Amino acid sequence: MMARINASDLAHRLGRQAEAVCRRYLSNGRRQGGYWQVGDVRNAKGRSMFVRLRYTPKGPAGKWSDAATGEHGDLLDVIRESLGLIDFADVVEEACSFLSMPQPEPPPAQSRQHRTPAPSGSREAARRLFAMSQPIAGTVVETYLRKRGITALHGTGSLRFHPRCYYRPEEDGPTETWPAMIAAVTDLKGTITGAHRTWLSPDGSDKAPIDTQRKAMGDLLGAAVRIGVPGEVMAAGEGIETMLSLRQVVPDMAIAPALSAAHLAAILFPSTLRRLYIVRDNDPAGDGARDTLIERANAAGIEAIVLSPALGDCNEDLRLLGLDALRSGVRVQLAPQDVARFMAVAA
Repeated sequence: MMARINASDLAHRLGRQAEAVCRRYLSNGRRQGGYWQVGDVRNAKGRSMFVRLRYTPKGPAGKWSDAATGEHGDLLDVIRESLGLIDFADVVEEACSFLSMPQPEPPPAQSRQHRTPAPSGSREAARRLFAMSQPIAGTVVETYLRKRGITALHGTGSLRFHPRCYYRPEEDGPTETWPAMIAAVTDLKGTITGAHRTWLSPDGSDKAPIDTQRKAMGDLLGAAVRIGVPGEVMAAGEGIETMLSLRQVVPDMAIAPALSAAHLAAILFPSTLRRLYIVRDNDPAGDGARDTLIERANAAGIEAIVLSPALGDCNEDLRLLGLDALRSGVRVQLAPQDVARFMAVAA
C-alpha cells in the first residue's frame, strides 16, 4: 500500500511538518527565520541549502534549493538523499514511517500563534522591529560605521538603530538587550521580507561582546538590503559594511548586501539590470557565491564583473590600506564607462 501512495500528497503531508523533517534528516542544519539552513541535501554542514518551513507566495512548505549547486526539490528528495536510498518504495516507506510517529513540533495553528513574537520569526515580526527602530543619524550605528571608515551614509534609509534590541544566546541563556543596527531586507518590489540585526557595544566602538553578533529573521532567500535604486548597473556582495565601504568610492552606484555567501548566490535580479558587479569576500564561500552568481547572471543576459579586494574584503581594504588604495583597486576593475559614470569626481 505504501508504494501506491501519491507522491505529491505525501510531499504535502511532510510539508506540514517541515521543521520536524529537517530536524530529523538534516540534523546538521539550523532554523534561520522561515527557512532551515544546511550545507546540502545530504546533510553536510554548511549554509548554502534552504528549506522553506511554511507556505509563502514563493511556494509551499518543504520546497528547498541549494544556492551553491542549483539543486532543488521537496522533502521526499531530502529523505532519499540524506539516507542514501535508491528505490522510491524505500523512500515512501521511510516517509510513511516518519509521518506515523508522534512529533514534538506543535501543530500548524499553534505555530502561527507563536510565530509573530519570535525574534527569528515572520515577515511581520521583521517589519515591526524595523518600524520601532529610528534613523541612524547621531546614533551608535553612525559611530560604529564611521569607526570602520564609512562616512558616505546618504540614502541609507534601509538601516536603522534600535537602542535595546533583544538578544538570546544560543545555549538558552537569559535574554539580553544591546544596541543594534537593524537592516531592512526587501524583495524587488521594496517590500520588507526580513530584517538583519548587528548588535553593537553601547559606545559604538565595535560589535557587542557576544557569541553571535549578527542574526537574520524573516524570509531572506532572493532578497537583500537595498541601498540606492538600481538601473542598468548595481553591485551585490555579502556584508553591509563591505558594501558600504565600496560606496565610499562609487557613492552613486546602487548596492545590495545579501548578508551571506549563500544568499548572495541566490539574489534576484531587477528587470532593468544589465551589468552586475559581484563584490566577493576573499574566502572559499565567497568564491562559491561568485561562481554561482556569474552563471545565473550570464544565463539572464546580464554582464557579471567580479570586484576582488586586496585583503579579506572591501572594509579591510578601506581600514587597513586607506581610501585611496581602495579607490585605485576598484577603478582598475570597473568597466571603463562606469569609471566615467561613478568615479568621475575621483578620477
